[in-house]
Amino acid sequence: MPIFILFFQENDLSMSQIFILKAVYSVGMLVFEIPSGYFGDVWGRKKTLIVGTILTTVGYFIYTGSFDFWQFFVAELVLGIGQSFISGSDSAMLYDSLKSEHKEKEYLKYEGRVTSVGNFSEAIAGIIGGLLATISLRVPFLVQAAISAVAIPAAFTLVEPKLFIEKRIASFKDILKVVKYALVDHSKLRYFILFSALIGTATLTYAWLIQPFLIEAKLPLALFGIVWTVLNLTVGTSSIFAHKIESKFSQKQNTGFIFISISIGFIVTASYISLWFLPVIILFYMVRGAATPILKDYINILIDSDVRATVLSLRNMFIRINFAVIGPLLGWTIDKYSLKIGMYAAGFFFLISGAVLFFFTYYTKSTSKRSI
Repeated sequence: MPIFILFFQENDLSMSQIFILKAVYSVGMLVFEIPSGYFGDVWGRKKTLIVGTILTTVGYFIYTGSFDFWQFFVAELVLGIGQSFISGSDSAMLYDSLKSEHKEKEYLKYEGRVTSVGNFSEAIAGIIGGLLATISLRVPFLVQAAISAVAIPAAFTLVEPKLFIEKRIASFKDILKVVKYALVDHSKLRYFILFSALIGTATLTYAWLIQPFLIEAKLPLALFGIVWTVLNLTVGTSSIFAHKIESKFSQKQNTGFIFISISIGFIVTASYISLWFLPVIILFYMVRGAATPILKDYINILIDSDVRATVLSLRNMFIRINFAVIGPLLGWTIDKYSLKIGMYAAGFFFLISGAVLFFFTYYTKSTSKRSI
């Protein structure tokens, strides 16, 4: 991750092409997001995760031999499809594993730990990747492909939680019923899905803007991995304490603070492209670390086990829809104007959109009916 944009630029890709590629990844996830989540609910999360790890590994191996836009295009598409089979099913499996032991109230604590371990791992990888990049920007991708392959046997060791749920017959019509339930019948769930997706899009967008920010701020290549490590350690640490943060404030206070802080983070960071603003970026990542497990927990509380992976996949699908649209527009804005203008535009967009969804979530009448 710390050297992605540098790697693309070495292969003569513009910022517009880079964001188009990331949009392709999002489209790959988008097309299979709901079906893969539904497969997790109907066929089992373990099988879905195995398929996802295999496709993800194949995607990274394609990356290692790619040198132009269209080769990267194929790699991103395969990676996106692979990730769609993982997202939704992983969190659903965690929640239902806890629920089978009557510990679902501890979900936020464990989701925070999962996020934390992931970011601590990425922090260590950031240092190694940054150092490997001094040899060649392609070397980190070779190592990444090998490490991704380890996830395949790991997925086979998972144990499916035993929940006594009436299994439904898999059909496209049934998928539409679940989607209707989440986005039409249950208004509060709908707004939480959209709100959580907006925040997920914002943090994803910010993460991709940090690399051009560091490039423009003249950070030495050898320090990219170190800075990335600090940022991931920040996310990991705040994720551990997400359950404590949630318990100290109301749901409305938590969600309001999250969207305002993240939106303002874009605007403040854009005000001056300088390494002196790294503390602002660190604060942004602190909020990011707590936001993901907290917002997932709010969604999980509202849904039943037999639709959990599908509903969580809906959230991820909207993140990818948003980024597939915003990413290329942002890349075009940066190429035509500047990084600063792009960050300002993103910040105000997320601030206004977040305020609208916050209003509908907490200040409109809620409806809920289950017909599936």
